[in-house]
Amino acid sequence: MVESAFLVGAYFNRADEEGAASLLAELAELVATLGIEVAGRACVFVRERSKRYLTGSGKAEELMEEARKLGADCIVFDNELAPAQQRAWEEEADLTVIDREEVILDIFRMRARTREAVLQVELARMEYSLPRLARMWGHLDRQRGGSGGGKGGGAAARGEGEQQIEVDRRLARRRIERIKEELDEVRRNRQTQRKRRTDEGICQASIVGYTNAGKSSLLNLLSDADVLAEDKLFATLDPTTRRVELPDGQPLLLTDTVGFVRNLPHRLVEAFKATLEEAILADFLIHVLDAGAPEIHAFHETTLSVLRELGAEGKPTVTVLNKVDLLAGDEARLHELKRHFDRDAVFVSVRTGEGIPELVHRLSGMMAGRVSRLRLRLPQARPDLLALLHREGKIVTQDYEGNDIVLTAVVPHPLRHRFEGHLDGGRDPVEA
Repeated sequence: MVESAFLVGAYFNRADEEGAASLLAELAELVATLGIEVAGRACVFVRERSKRYLTGSGKAEELMEEARKLGADCIVFDNELAPAQQRAWEEEADLTVIDREEVILDIFRMRARTREAVLQVELARMEYSLPRLARMWGHLDRQRGGSGGGKGGGAAARGEGEQQIEVDRRLARRRIERIKEELDEVRRNRQTQRKRRTDEGICQASIVGYTNAGKSSLLNLLSDADVLAEDKLFATLDPTTRRVELPDGQPLLLTDTVGFVRNLPHRLVEAFKATLEEAILADFLIHVLDAGAPEIHAFHETTLSVLRELGAEGKPTVTVLNKVDLLAGDEARLHELKRHFDRDAVFVSVRTGEGIPELVHRLSGMMAGRVSRLRLRLPQARPDLLALLHREGKIVTQDYEGNDIVLTAVVPHPLRHRFEGHLDGGRDPVEA
C-alpha cells in the first residue's frame, strides 16, 4: 500500500512555470483524495524531453534521491508517462511510479457506485493498463533460477512471463470488447429514456463544470433533492436527473454530470461518453464555476475544451459563478470577474441563497416560447387531460360549470395539440 508520495511536475517552456506549479498543487489535492500523504514535490524545467526518463538522466537521478530521502514509497508525475518511461523510473528508483492519469483512474474507481460507472471506470483502466502489462510482469523478467537454475532457468522464467503477457493481453482485449458492448446497451437505454422525455415535451438542462464547483449542491437547492454533495473531487460520477417546476409553471429536467479537471485523460472522456451524452443532448447547459478559485479562468477553459471534444460546443449556456459569498468585501475581484465573463453570467451562493431567484428567472427565460397559456373547458369525463396538465404543465385557475372544468393552464408547446378541441369558446390561446 502506498502511504506517501513525492510529486513531480515537468514543464518545457519557461513561460509555463506558474501553470505547472498550479497543476502540481492540484495533483497534491488529487493524491490526498486517495488518502496518500504528500512527502514533497518538485516542479522542474526540462529543456529537452528524454525518451527514457522524460527529464534528463541527471535530473531523474536527483529526483529519485530526493524521493528516497523524504521516505516516499511512490513517485507521482503530473505529466503523462509512456509505459517504457514508467518502467525505467521504477527499475532505477526501486519505487512505485505512477502518473496523473492513474491517480484520476483510482479516484474514479473509488467513487463509482452504479453498474454503469463501474463499467466506465473499468474500461478506462483496462485501456490504460493494456500497454503496461509488461511493466506489471516485470518481476518475472528479474527471476533467476527456477526449475533449470542458472541462465537456463532465468530464460525459462522469462519465456513463461512473455507467454503469460500474451495471454493476459488477449484476455484484456476480450474484456474491453465486452465492456463496450455493455456500455452500448446502457447508451440505448438512455436513448429510450430521452425519447420518452422529449415526447412528453419537457425541457432538459445539464449542469456542467469543473469538479467541486458546487454542481450537485445547486441541483439539490433547485430541486429539493438529496444528491450526494461533498467537498471532494469527483464526488459525482453518475448523472442524476431531477424535475424542477419553475415559478411560471414550466417543468424543467436538470441533470448533474461528472465534473471535469485539467488534463482530463482522453480515454476517460471516451469511457464516460454514455454519461456525458446528457450534456450533448440537453436543450441548454448550466455551466457552474467556483468564483473563489484563483484558477477560475483555467477551469472555465477546461470545461469548454471538454465540451468541444464532446461536440456540445455552441450550445445555449447559462454561466453561473457559485460561492460568491467567499468574495464578500473583495470588490476588485468581483469587478474583474464581471468584466471577464459574459454580462449575463449569474453570481450566486448555493450556501446562502444569494442570486438564486435571478438564476431561476434566467432559467425561465431560456425556455421562453416553449409554453402557451391557455383557457380551457374540459369535460369532467376526461380526467386523463386534467392529470396530464397536473403532470406536465401548471394549472393557474380552476372552476366548475355544469359538467365542465373551466381552467387557465400553462401548457408545453409539444402538448398543445392535445387540447386544441377544448379551448374555451374556441378562442385562440394567449401566449405566455
